[in-house]
This record gives sequence, structure tokens and C-alpha cells, in this order.
Amino acid sequence: MVRLGALTDALTIHEAAETTGWSPRMLRYIERNGLIEPQRSASGYRLYGAAELQRLRTLKELLGEYDLGLGEIGFALRLRREQDLRSAVEAWFEAKPERPQHIPADDWLTFEQEKHSKLLEAVRARQVPTPTETA
Repeated sequence: MVRLGALTDALTIHEAAETTGWSPRMLRYIERNGLIEPQRSASGYRLYGAAELQRLRTLKELLGEYDLGLGEIGFALRLRREQDLRSAVEAWFEAKPERPQHIPADDWLTFEQEKHSKLLEAVRARQVPTPTETA
């Protein structure tokens, strides 16, 4: 345990990991995704006080109770913080599938398949090859 001040105690990341059941790597991941922000020592070490331990405990309870993953909680946080993303997701939920007027009904399936093919090609073109793919 690290003494921060006269009345404040905190745990190092390894002590917090042992206490909470999260690994140090997962604690860093949780921090990187903005789900918790541990205090920092003067030399930059992460310090976990009672408030951070409580957030980690209640996060674990939330994940277990609702069968969620950390990625889902991270996405929920992004929805809260990013108005444009929230609006885009809401618009997607509200949108009804509709055939473009210039596409005959008999050609709609083919039209959508071609759009998917183009989308997948564009995604593949943006991906950076791994070292094994370039060898």
C-alpha cells in the first residue's frame, strides 16, 4: 500500500489486481477505454484508492449481472460521450429497409450483394497487412 497523504491510502496496480481479481493488463485496458481513471503518483504510477476499487467491483457486478463484455460497456460510454455516434446509431435503429426507387424489385437482392462486395473490398484495401502476410 502506498501512502498518498496523511489520510489517503492507495494500492499499486499489482495490489489492485490481486484485490479485485482483474489482471494488471485488464486494469490498463479498462483505463485505456475510459471506464476508470486511477490516480497517479508523482512518478506516474497508477494508484487505486477506495473509489477506484468500488468502481472496479461494481463494474464486475454489472458485467456479471447483465452478461456483458467490457467492449459493450466501452461502447455504451462512447454513446454517452459522442453525440454524432449516438445519433447515427439511433437513426440506424429507426431506419426501415427500403428499396431504392431506381432499382427494380427483382434486382434489389443483387444490388445489395454488389454493395456488400464493394464495401468488403474497401475494408480489405484499408487493412494493413501483417508481417506474415507480406512475407
